[in-house]
Amino acid sequence: MKTKQSIVLTYVLLLLLITNNWAKADEGMWLPMLIGKNYEQMKKQGFKLSPEDLYSANKVSIKDAIVSFGGFCTGEIVSKNGLIFTNHHCGYDAAASQSTPQDNVLDNGFYAKSYAEEKPIPGLFVRFLIRMEDVTPQIMTAIKGLSDQERTAKISEISKKISAEATQGTTQEAEVKDIYKANQYILFIYERFNDVRLVGVPPQSIGKFGGDTDNWEWPRHTGDFSIFRVYADANNKPASYSINNKPYTPKKFLPISIKGVKNDDFTIVYGFPGRTDRFLTSYGVQLATEKVNPTIVKLRDIRLKAWKEEMNKSVDTRLKLSSQYANIANYWKYYIGQTTQLKHLDVYTEKQRKEAEFNSWASNKPEYADLMNQYAELYKNYEPYAIHAVYAGGNGLGALVWARNVNTLATALDAQSTKKDDQTYLTGLNEDIKKKLASYENTYNEHADKKIFIQLLSSFYSDVPKSQHPAFISKLIEENPADSPQASFEKYANDLWNKSVLIRPSNVHEFWAHPNKAILESDPAYLFAKNLVPSTYIQTNFGTVISDFETRKAKLDNLYLQSLLDKNKNELSYPDANSTMRITYGKVQSYSPKDAVTYQASTTIDGMMEKYQPKNAEFDLPKSLIDAYNKRNFGPYTENGTLPVAFISNNDITGGNSGSPVINANGELIGLAFDGNWEAMSGDIAFDKKYKRTISVDTRFVLWCIDVLGGAKNIINELDVRM
Repeated sequence: MKTKQSIVLTYVLLLLLITNNWAKADEGMWLPMLIGKNYEQMKKQGFKLSPEDLYSANKVSIKDAIVSFGGFCTGEIVSKNGLIFTNHHCGYDAAASQSTPQDNVLDNGFYAKSYAEEKPIPGLFVRFLIRMEDVTPQIMTAIKGLSDQERTAKISEISKKISAEATQGTTQEAEVKDIYKANQYILFIYERFNDVRLVGVPPQSIGKFGGDTDNWEWPRHTGDFSIFRVYADANNKPASYSINNKPYTPKKFLPISIKGVKNDDFTIVYGFPGRTDRFLTSYGVQLATEKVNPTIVKLRDIRLKAWKEEMNKSVDTRLKLSSQYANIANYWKYYIGQTTQLKHLDVYTEKQRKEAEFNSWASNKPEYADLMNQYAELYKNYEPYAIHAVYAGGNGLGALVWARNVNTLATALDAQSTKKDDQTYLTGLNEDIKKKLASYENTYNEHADKKIFIQLLSSFYSDVPKSQHPAFISKLIEENPADSPQASFEKYANDLWNKSVLIRPSNVHEFWAHPNKAILESDPAYLFAKNLVPSTYIQTNFGTVISDFETRKAKLDNLYLQSLLDKNKNELSYPDANSTMRITYGKVQSYSPKDAVTYQASTTIDGMMEKYQPKNAEFDLPKSLIDAYNKRNFGPYTENGTLPVAFISNNDITGGNSGSPVINANGELIGLAFDGNWEAMSGDIAFDKKYKRTISVDTRFVLWCIDVLGGAKNIINELDVRM
């Protein structure tokens, strides 16, 4: 019998030596350092560069023009002066933070005409990948023979050691990430830049055109782009914000093609995809579709409806709540779509078929033979708690921002008393609290927040089995008698808001100006919030149910991937996405989502104008765009008498790829990836070759918005635009 270590090391060698047979050309998020194995296939599809042009640890390559943008999106360097293109929705919070009713950057758009006009965005950063390295042998040697608990601690220890040694004497940072469910480990070394400034953003009527209605849909007509610049010190090194910093000089920037795209053109998407779970079992699919996803959708819907009612009342409120609304709405629709398509494509049945095939193969292999039965038992034991677990997390009761802030104040007050002689610490603590309170105050809306609080408690009461109800929920009902549980929660909420000094921002500021532990500990909001401290809540109401499930599932997943690597050892697969740099390649490609319907591969401004609805929050357009359209003022960006807006390709992407460059066969930027399509929203769990599409904004539309609508010739002049 092969040992786990020998299987893994054999597989690592296979990664380097064999040709892809397992995954199809348009499927897969591939590690750049191994992209050479896909080269022949890429050449057949039209790729004209070399593997080293895409990734090299020692020479300049396209990977040096790709950045992790804020840790949640991707961006690309497009000029020798550190200019970055990314999506509008990736820059949404930055634009919103710079907006007031008097200077409404979000609604009106903004293009800096000089460096001096660029807007610093505190907290925003970008990271460049320097190199990656397989460190599986070091990790596996260190954990050989250890128990599960010892392994976890050892992996953390050895990963920190490897990272520290790799970056010693540099300004770089590093992390070790596991892939293939901890069957392989890769070291990633980065350079982080913390001075990033907003350079340009279109009006949100362009950048978010179509709103929630068009989100995750094709055809699409959204100008989903924004522009930033990364700054460095006089030596071109990372530095905190300073007026003396200079635009960063990159190793590499992408030229921009306005030659246009057509069906079957070769495409690469390069970026930092977040998370996929392509090896999830049928048991996990069933739990997601029947329990978890519908609950997440319900809880997000509660917040969205309450916020929307208030946002419609004033511009000021809309600006304050718009960023968090957009973030929640995006994944609200995502979970609706994922559930719909998992069912429509019958992914559960397909998973079962593959698992039956696996069981047949594993029947004479003792180490794997009982694996699916163990999964079945694991999910059977966890399923009764799945809905409660969603409520306990960030989508449910954990979404109560004021409750989190109350617990933050309590922790800070304790720290003040234990470190009362450490003035440096206390100064930093107070600054941190001030920032948190300012953020809280900016998005606080009493009508919405109270409504959300009442509805979350009411939904919890009806959805979570009574046998799992925490004692404090029952106590609230008893102490606030009314005709219904919801009426009891309404009565309690009104009392809570009126008596607490820790909910209304003005009261919180007053309390923190003269903090008093006795007042804190008797405050009704504090007494409620104490129940929601994550560790306390989980331990009190779940015991070890959740941790046992997660630990056991991780172990089974590790074994399952080990078995698949063994089973398919003459073939090649890609690992799940985990927010590390990946390359996916494919083609611009139309598709037919249903009988008698065919979607073409690109859209134009004509379609945008067909959707135009004056004064509609989702489909309004700025006068400048309408005037330019009526005059057919499309500049050099036109094609066949109109203006291209967006296109689709069959590249394999997920969240985190937002803002990723779409690159043609010559290494030129042709679009910015910003969305997936409705028919393939099951893609994070199961790739569908027939339907999976990436939606991208065409660079010609991006440049037209900057040039013709924005009049920002200074930005256009920075770019290497190729006709």
